[in-house]
Amino acid sequence: MSRNEGTIDRVLRVILGLVLISLVFVGPQTVWGWVGVVPLLTGLVGYCPLYSVFGIRTCPMKN
Repeated sequence: MSRNEGTIDRVLRVILGLVLISLVFVGPQTVWGWVGVVPLLTGLVGYCPLYSVFGIRTCPMKN
């Protein structure tokens, strides 16, 4: 698995994941907040399986 997410993409995913997970503890307090685990993990790892399926790559190519 090589990285297919750029730095900005990764930062936004981590922020979105943390915001969604925080909804479990504050706000509407529904289990749907746990959906935030997906963008959080993909942002931390730098690899998104859906990007691979659709051929999307937001990180610069290495020579």
